[in-house]
Amino acid sequence: MNNAIMRHMFWTTTKRIFRSGFVSFWRNGFVSLSSVLIMTVTLFTFGGIVFAGALLQSSLNEIKNKVDVNVYFVPTAEEGDILALQKKVEALPEVANVEYVSRDQALENFREKHADDEVTLQALDELGDNPLGAILNIKAKETSQYAGIAKFLDSQAGEPGTFIDKINYYQNKAAIDALTRIIDGGTTIALGVTVVLVVISILIIFNTIRLAIYIAREEISVMRLVGASNRFVRGPFIVSGIMYGVVSAIITLLMFYPATYWVSRITGTFFGGFSLFSYYSHNILSIIGLILGTGIVLGALSSYLAVRKYLRI
Repeated sequence: MNNAIMRHMFWTTTKRIFRSGFVSFWRNGFVSLSSVLIMTVTLFTFGGIVFAGALLQSSLNEIKNKVDVNVYFVPTAEEGDILALQKKVEALPEVANVEYVSRDQALENFREKHADDEVTLQALDELGDNPLGAILNIKAKETSQYAGIAKFLDSQAGEPGTFIDKINYYQNKAAIDALTRIIDGGTTIALGVTVVLVVISILIIFNTIRLAIYIAREEISVMRLVGASNRFVRGPFIVSGIMYGVVSAIITLLMFYPATYWVSRITGTFFGGFSLFSYYSHNILSIIGLILGTGIVLGALSSYLAVRKYLRI
């Protein structure tokens, strides 16, 4: 019986806390509005960083797909030895894909590439024999891993001019290093901006709750006199903070719908057909969870810190 009474009292108190939090949110309309607007800006910017990250990743993937290491073999290299090396390279954990281009295919590709260059094709015909060797096109999982792959290939090259003729990693190294720096730099900048926005949002809501505590100081004094528990006094302010986050998240998600639709016209033209609106639509549940969860956590954390500092009970 006592347990049933305690459970009833717990749920009754919880309902009152939430009711008081809702009342406080609407009663302090101007203060709540300012907090919601600031948090909406924060969440919108945070979401913008998420979309920018997806856009950057899509662009980088396009570039990464065009970056590879080509191993050119001497014409006299045995096909069996080349295929054996291909298996060794494919076994490396850094390698995503290895494409073998035979001598005959390399010659056909060369002819197609120089179809309009009659002088080059005539000179090729005069040679009689195929002067080209086979090729291995190697793609790494990450651009930073090409150096290790090139080092492994160097160890398999043997005597100069007897097996591997050339590895073009060293000609492409500048482009590969630049792409790696872009990826690392973009990730760092996005993380830094997110941290700054989170701190600003916490400080703003922190001060908003502090103001709400000051406005309700007389009501709090009465609650203390009649013996209200600490949880009952503190709870409504935390509920208000959570409401700031929920309302801001809903507004932000509604704003993203027309914003991503409009921006998609630009991204589709200049970023290889990437549609930001399609990305938003296909990942809507994840984005809702991310934005809503971030808003709730920011609101609750800011309120908890403010209540703990300024509402000493």
